[in-house]
Amino acid sequence: MATRTITRLYDTYADAAQVVTDLEAVGVPDSDISIVTNNRDDRHATEGNAGTGAATGATAGALIGGGAGLLAGIGALAIPGIGPVVAAGWLVSTLAGAVTGGAAGAATGGLIGSLTKSGVPEREAHVYAEGVRRGGSLVTVRTDDSRAFEVERIMDRRRSIDWMERDRTYRSEGWERFDPDAPVYTPPAGAGRGPVRTDRY
Repeated sequence: MATRTITRLYDTYADAAQVVTDLEAVGVPDSDISIVTNNRDDRHATEGNAGTGAATGATAGALIGGGAGLLAGIGALAIPGIGPVVAAGWLVSTLAGAVTGGAAGAATGGLIGSLTKSGVPEREAHVYAEGVRRGGSLVTVRTDDSRAFEVERIMDRRRSIDWMERDRTYRSEGWERFDPDAPVYTPPAGAGRGPVRTDRY
């Protein structure tokens, strides 16, 4: 049976974390879920990997959740063009390899390369990476076709963004694509969150 990669971007970590919890509650294995969230200003505490991990990157093994649930295994690393993040799950093994690869990671954009290798279209991946850069949280799930509708329904219960609308919003500001050499993002005063999905189940 075909395997699909389903990705959603959330403006808040709380929404993304709840989605992870909801997916686990219906039996989606931790090994099929990933979360990557911006950790600007060290907003999210981690176990064991905070501090030096955020500055230098961390090994994939330290970032993959264990038996206590995916979020219990969350750890810190830095992504070119995004800065400090906290992350856990299967996507992180690819991501950590890109980040610790130095120049190779920077060349592929780190997160862009990890997403496109997992089947996310490139334009969509650029929006997701930019969304994380601007403070968002990304949840990515591997599932077969038989569970895809259920997974999408759960992921869309929370305030996920419409990536096409966010793409248009970013482009209206002069943005073209995610830049791994970009400086750390500073939100403009009074900036809003932008469009979210409204097609709830």
